[in-house]
Amino acid sequence: MAPGNNGGSTTPEDEDPFGYLYADGQAAGATPPNGGGGGYGYPNSRSFNQVRTVGERQYGQQQVPPQQTQAYHQPNAHYQAPETVPGGGAPTQPVSPRSSRGGGGGRGPNTKALLIGAVAVVAAVVIGISVAMLSNGSGDDKNADAGASPSGNSQSQQPSESASPSASASEAAADLPKTDAKSVTLGGGTAVATDVQGAKADGGEYVAGFNKVGASITWTVNNIPDDGEYRLYVNYGVPGKAQDATIDVNGKKQSRPLNMNNFAHAKEGDWEHGWTNTWASVQLTKGTNAITVSCQDGNKCDANFDQFWLTGKNG
Repeated sequence: MAPGNNGGSTTPEDEDPFGYLYADGQAAGATPPNGGGGGYGYPNSRSFNQVRTVGERQYGQQQVPPQQTQAYHQPNAHYQAPETVPGGGAPTQPVSPRSSRGGGGGRGPNTKALLIGAVAVVAAVVIGISVAMLSNGSGDDKNADAGASPSGNSQSQQPSESASPSASASEAAADLPKTDAKSVTLGGGTAVATDVQGAKADGGEYVAGFNKVGASITWTVNNIPDDGEYRLYVNYGVPGKAQDATIDVNGKKQSRPLNMNNFAHAKEGDWEHGWTNTWASVQLTKGTNAITVSCQDGNKCDANFDQFWLTGKNG
């Protein structure tokens, strides 16, 4: 197709919209669309060559001028609200984004449920810590009690108060013999005294004068039920210093001495507050046995003796 106006055509399809780009089109007076004249860049173009909005022109129909586009959010003079028309509905309140979520002013996260959950978690943690502390405390108490009790391997230890003859121990312990200072055989310068207060024997009597080599106390024990190991308990007093003595059973020296430590924690020279007790393992035979506590070379014998009693191997 040659650029320019072919003359006989009455439709825009025969027009070359790009005629202004060619030399013969420019010679014929073709100009760009924005350069004036008619449509499609040719002079004297017919009215159907006018530049129009896409979709506005329809062939074979009466051209209707486009209506002016109504401005956004501007009221339309021809509009009537439904509520102003007879039978129209009631005015509708605008729905806000918050109210569209559900009732009233809208609710956010369920803070009450979150708070209850947090409280439950804290309570569970506190309960767990309390249980752990109580469990550890009871275990410590058991360990402390176990550590405080005399070891079975110790030959001489401080006994518990339940081992005292004035307390009710086991039935076996109740059947075994016990004695006071006035019911024993004394030797080597020992004698019964009452000068120091605190002795548990009747009348406050105790054995004194044990502080020299050769001093002895012999207890003749009857009614021993069986051969075996027993515990010899001794209630004694020391002047705030540890002492010891030798033990013989039926003339046979026992392997370990009687340990008379300052378990009462009395001050040195304080005899009255130095009363306490201890025990030692002894091997006895069934029937009658002679138990002797004596001061021998190498012993520290500055002690007073109050009571003696026996228990089974386990106290």
